[in-house]
Amino acid sequence: MSLFEIVLLIVSGVLVGFINTLAGGGTIISLSLFMFMGLPANIANGTNRIAVILQNITSVSEFGRKKMLDFKKGTALAIPTVLGAIVGAQIATDINEEIFEKALAIVMIVMVYFIVVKPSKWLKGQQNLMDKKVDWLQILIFFLIGVYGGFVQVGVGYFILAGVVLGAGFDLVRANAIKVWIVLLYTPMALLVFILNDQVRWDFGLVHSIGNIIGAYIASRFALTWGANFVRWVMIGIITFTVLHLFGIVDFQTVFHLKSLRG
Repeated sequence: MSLFEIVLLIVSGVLVGFINTLAGGGTIISLSLFMFMGLPANIANGTNRIAVILQNITSVSEFGRKKMLDFKKGTALAIPTVLGAIVGAQIATDINEEIFEKALAIVMIVMVYFIVVKPSKWLKGQQNLMDKKVDWLQILIFFLIGVYGGFVQVGVGYFILAGVVLGAGFDLVRANAIKVWIVLLYTPMALLVFILNDQVRWDFGLVHSIGNIIGAYIASRFALTWGANFVRWVMIGIITFTVLHLFGIVDFQTVFHLKSLRG
């Protein structure tokens, strides 16, 4: 791995950790970068889980220290999510690489919608829902969210936030704390599935994690107060470039000569 690649992985990791802790969707950057650097889509998908775990350990620690995290409710919602993530990760490891790339491109296009409409504007807490126990509908919803998160991870934070705020009634800040706790609990199980299927590139994942930890720490200390509009346009640009790459319209590996920098 070259010095340029190391710096690129760390710097991009800071942005990913920051975005993922604020809301979600930063995984698009990780997957895009890994694929631009020559990793197949399925291995990029598995490798990304390393940084996700480490960034969320950081975020959970900070939210817990600030007493913003409802561990009891979060864990109850995480259990069906974990089960769903195992199913989703297995689907991702078994799927044909070309099909997976096209599916990932479609997911990214859908994510444009969530980013453009800025869901944080309509997510509001409701105390009556916060006081209710987790019901079967919530269990089903979070199982399905887990399947999605295990499959691709991209933008799962938006879906978890929607489920926690609209279904469980938490305000957006506390929902963010529960979100990172849920992701932290299910991601190791998904990572294990990818490891067993030999779809993890450890050097890329661990170096990228350095930046993720830094970004997560910054974002959890200043939760939801920085850069919403900046993040939105960065994500739209990243998605556009990645979709063009996945559909074979532009070969960014050739454009940026990243392959030639290896070794």
